[in-house]
Amino acid sequence: MAKTLYCWRCKRNVPMLDEHEWTEVATLLSTMMSRTQEFRRSTGASLAEALGQRFGDDALARYQQLTGARESNPDNLWHHRTSLFGPPCEACEKPLRTPRATYCAECGFARSELPPK
Repeated sequence: MAKTLYCWRCKRNVPMLDEHEWTEVATLLSTMMSRTQEFRRSTGASLAEALGQRFGDDALARYQQLTGARESNPDNLWHHRTSLFGPPCEACEKPLRTPRATYCAECGFARSELPPK
C-alpha cells in the first residue's frame, strides 16, 4: 500500500510505492523507455518529439490506480519509491534522502545513529 512521504525532488508530499507496487510500475517505465528509443531510432525524432508521444501514460495510469494520486510526469515515478528514502528526521520528521544518510538535507539535523551496513 502506498505510503505518503515528502519527496525532496518534488518538494511536496507524494504517495510512494512499496517494492511490490514498484515492480509493476518499473516494468511500465522500462517499456516507456524502450518505446521512446525505438520511436526516435525509427523516425529520427528529437527527444522532445518522442516525449510528446506520451509513451509513459501506462505507467502514470498504474501509479494512479495504486496510489489514488495523479502524476503528470512519468519521470517523477522513478523516485517515488519508499525504499529509496531513509527514516524520518528526528527534528523535522521529513524522510532522510537515503537509508544511509547521516544528516537531514532539509533541516541539517545530524542523525543520532547510523543504519547497519
